[in-house]
Parts: sequence; structure tokens; C-alpha cells
Amino acid sequence: MKQKLSAELARRLGEAVPDHPEPPAFGPENPKAAPRRSQKVSVWRSATKAVSWRAVGTLDTLILSYLLITFLGPLVGFRLEADEALETASYIAITEVVTKMVLYFVHERVWGGMQWGLATRGDRKRETNRRSGVKTATWRIIASLDTFALAWFYTGNVATAVSIGGLEIVTKLVLYFIHERAWSRVSWGIAKTPGNQSI
Repeated sequence: MKQKLSAELARRLGEAVPDHPEPPAFGPENPKAAPRRSQKVSVWRSATKAVSWRAVGTLDTLILSYLLITFLGPLVGFRLEADEALETASYIAITEVVTKMVLYFVHERVWGGMQWGLATRGDRKRETNRRSGVKTATWRIIASLDTFALAWFYTGNVATAVSIGGLEIVTKLVLYFIHERAWSRVSWGIAKTPGNQSI
């Protein structure tokens, strides 16, 4: 309203009025009125994140599966020799490379299209801790269900599958959060586009 009054006054006085008023020298008076930059996450960034996370996640699954099949399996009536336990753990870990790469890629693409939980830092947007936390939780639900299903398929023992899927919730929540925070510091694969989208 103030700008309209100023422009009208300038017209009455015969002064030229620019089509687009200059922004204030020290930023907008109301920060919410500032045009925000949205970000477009490239497919290559999503794919690279999927590969890096899968390397970390598969190693974790292999170690957890082997330890739980070897030490907890006998407590719930599932006994395997050490070499069979390693083979079964390897099957679980190798199969999840494929299933989780696909699931993670889709999860990352969905989150890449959302602006919620992004904060402007300098000339680009970065994930807030809250966004990383919610992404961690949603991914963990999907991934743990996948691990449970694979462990059940390969062991045939529900209790062993629950223990593998259950314990990895803890280890992978921590690992995934660290992975997300590390990637939030990398600007590669993020294209900035002007826009008025809210965070």
C-alpha cells in the first residue's frame, strides 16, 4: 500500500515511476515478503546419495544379520553353523542392495520435490535438523519393513527376522541421520531457481 501511494504521488509530481520498484538496500522490511529460492534436486544427486547410503546400510545389515543369526538365532530356535550364518546374512545384505536402492531412490525423489524444512543459508537452501529427522524416520520405517521381509524370507524364522529388523532401527537411524547431515553440506546436484515458494 505504501508503495502504491508513493508511486501515485510520483506520477502526480511528473516523476518517472519504475515498473518494478527497487528492493530496499538492507533487504525487505518484512522477511516473509522476500522472494524465496526454491531448489531442484538433480536425479544424479539422488542416485549418488542412494549409492553412498546403500554402501553404509548394506555393511551394517551384513554385520547385524550375521551376529544375530549366530548368537540370537539359537535362543529362538534357529540354529545355523557359522559358515551358513554368514551365507544367509550375505543373501539378506546382497538382496537388500537391489530392493533398498530402488526404495531409497524413490524416497529421495519424493523428498527432493518438497520444500518443507529447508532453510536459507547464504545463497542456497539447506536441510534443517527437523527435515533430516523426519526423512530419517520415514526412510527407517520403509527400510526396516524391507529388511524384516528379506530376513524372514531367507531364515524362515519370524523371531530372527524381527530381531534383525528391530535392531537395525537403532543402528541405521543413527547412521542415516549422519549421512543426511553430511549430504546437507554438499551443494553438488542442487539447482537454484527463483520463486515464491514457501518453506
